[in-house]
Amino acid sequence: MPHTETPGTEAALAPRLRWWTELPLILLVYACYSAGRLLVRGDVSGAVDNGLAILKIEKALFLNAEHPLNRLFTREAWIGIPADFWYASLHYLVTPAILIWLFRSRTVRYRAARTWLWTSTFVGLIGFTLLPTCPPRLLDASHGFVDTMAQYSSYGWWGGEASAPRGLGGMTNQYAAMPSLHVGWALWCGVMLWRYGGTRLAKTAAVAYPLITTIVVMGTANHYFLDAVAGAAVMGVGLLLAPLVMRTADRVRARFLPRFAPAAPVAADTASAAPSASAPAAASSATSAASSAAGSSDVSAGCQTSAGERIPRQRDARFGAGAEPSASPQDAGDGAPAAAR
Repeated sequence: MPHTETPGTEAALAPRLRWWTELPLILLVYACYSAGRLLVRGDVSGAVDNGLAILKIEKALFLNAEHPLNRLFTREAWIGIPADFWYASLHYLVTPAILIWLFRSRTVRYRAARTWLWTSTFVGLIGFTLLPTCPPRLLDASHGFVDTMAQYSSYGWWGGEASAPRGLGGMTNQYAAMPSLHVGWALWCGVMLWRYGGTRLAKTAAVAYPLITTIVVMGTANHYFLDAVAGAAVMGVGLLLAPLVMRTADRVRARFLPRFAPAAPVAADTASAAPSASAPAAASSATSAASSAAGSSDVSAGCQTSAGERIPRQRDARFGAGAEPSASPQDAGDGAPAAAR
């Protein structure tokens, strides 16, 4: 039996999202994230120590892919320059584009997807707070890394200090390397494309985008490999927490925001449903009345009895259960012959 919803239930439980409320909310979340990065700036010496510790762990685990990639990006400008553009630009373009696409064509999935993204972002902010980390490009030159963003800054819109626009390098926290949200956001985009893209091109992009982003963040010396791993782990934690965040938001909305139940449409539906509900009853009454009028006199052996008089078991003997004569002698006229025996 198909499940039917009470009118207005969907609106009460999951109000329809509007772009003019979503856009300011997204901007507010990103502003809080950016401000949080600035407020949790750690001391430089501690961040350098954390970066060197990560580098030692990677060397011990034979995971040090940053050095060969960085040398390749430094030596080959045709690789290094596009990689710098990729690092400095795409997370500002692809992530909002995926959000807009989900909002317009996958509305049912949008709220869960953006809650996952936001929750993971704030979990990453906790990581920046607890573990300020110096990226490879800011380590001493003796450690063998070259800052490709500074090397190719004349080709791009970023300055030599960071991937921020020229002159704004001091307005970003350059020691927020752990975890890498470049990788985390790219992974989120890849999951959305894989699940909802539906085409072979979308699935190819779903795999290529986070993979290339991981190579880029290491080759440009902006992140360690373990930063990328931590970025993926943060997205996993955000995925687990997102349902709890949505349930909490629903409870807060139900408690503090008034619910406007669509009383008028429900009343109208009830009024319109009343005639349809009473129509079968009226038809049944009319049928019963007609049957009573037609069956007010009973016939036995060709003799008409007085109205309302019944001969015991007469109907059961001549007609089957539920059967009725096609016409009574009164309907046929006074001169009509009686039914043959």
